[in-house]
Amino acid sequence: MAHPNWNSILYIGLYCVGAVGVICLSWYWLQLAKAITSIADQLKTERFVNFKPKSNTVISDLTSVINGRLQTYDTLVQQLQQQVQDLQIQTQLSQRRRRNTEAIIYSLRDAVVVIDEFDRLLMANEPAGKLFNFDLDHAQQRPIAELMDARRSEFVDFLRQCRQSKVEATRHQVEFYKDERQRTFDCIVSCVHDSKEQVSAVVAVLHDITREKEVSQMKNDFVSHVSHELKTPLASITAYSEMLVDGEADDEQTRKEFYAVIQSQAQRLNRLIEDILNVSRIESGLIKVSKEPVSLAILIEEQLQMIRSYAEEKNIEIHAQKPIVYDQVYADKDMISQVVVNLLSNAVKYTPSGGSVKIEIDVDDVASLARVSVTDTGIGIPEDELEHVFDKFYRVSANKAQAKGTGLGLNLVKQIIERVHNGRVFVKSQVGLGSTFGFEIPLATERKLTHV
Repeated sequence: MAHPNWNSILYIGLYCVGAVGVICLSWYWLQLAKAITSIADQLKTERFVNFKPKSNTVISDLTSVINGRLQTYDTLVQQLQQQVQDLQIQTQLSQRRRRNTEAIIYSLRDAVVVIDEFDRLLMANEPAGKLFNFDLDHAQQRPIAELMDARRSEFVDFLRQCRQSKVEATRHQVEFYKDERQRTFDCIVSCVHDSKEQVSAVVAVLHDITREKEVSQMKNDFVSHVSHELKTPLASITAYSEMLVDGEADDEQTRKEFYAVIQSQAQRLNRLIEDILNVSRIESGLIKVSKEPVSLAILIEEQLQMIRSYAEEKNIEIHAQKPIVYDQVYADKDMISQVVVNLLSNAVKYTPSGGSVKIEIDVDDVASLARVSVTDTGIGIPEDELEHVFDKFYRVSANKAQAKGTGLGLNLVKQIIERVHNGRVFVKSQVGLGSTFGFEIPLATERKLTHV
């Protein structure tokens, strides 16, 4: 009988025990996998809170830990979701504010330029693009110095200095050429700071003050001219009055001459004051206007009666055409009378002895306009001064020696015709041959005549 091979038996036994161990371990991990799978299924169906493991303490503990972790993570996920929603709302509000800010900037009539901390263009509105001649669509993020020509270097340096000095707001006047004309801008520059108090952007707003400066200069000139014009007749009145008081007029003839000078200067002073007041009233819109249907031919004939005596003293002939069929205008009779008198008296004043003055009326039925022109054979006006003859206090330099004047008469004509009667003044002249001054105003329509 053969002896058993104990080594083989032992080997077989150990093999069987190992196999059983592997089977048991596999079953354990299988149960664990089932438990985890079940937990996952419960998590998917949101019923994992009520999950109750059937057996095995390890699986129960593991399940409890996983449930606790999942609940913690679920709370964290909910918090993160709420934060994301809050961030989305804040982002939408920020975008809306940015769009509103851009819309406001783009709607401004003033030029607005925004650069970053590296002097690159961040934003500019349409007026800025027109002023500096750059394309808004392709100018962003480009250095501002590259977008400006050499004539704008002073403005670029000003922006750079403001950024470096970190000023909150500063003002400076700059001048640019726009539409081939030099214009003045009031430039306000402000720096935008970030949370670290570093400059993140520089904003410049440019307001065109060219007109304001012109008006201010006109006011200064007006005061200067008025002071000068008032002093001249006042000086004459004062001087001749003092001579009368001092008894320098020994005889009646001398006293009459002094009286005449005083009266003449007083009348001149009165006319000057009246003209100034009338111009001021018209410009301010405070003058009272009383319009009615007026025949220009009849009105002119009435004013000629006053001018003819003055013209005869200078040996000047006045020619007027016969009344035409229909020349009625809807106008303030006193104002138009003043316009006609000013034009006729100017024509006689600047026409040498032996000359002539002609006044004509022309009716344009197509344009529904009445045109009055006064032509003289006077000394004429240089071409380069024609555009200024209707300016306030302007007098042609070459004609000052010919006659005295205040320089307000033609300006008053312009104000009455253009501002009060919606008409137009015009002038043509040639030195040595004479001048033609005139105006156009609308004819009286049937509707206006009906409502009188």
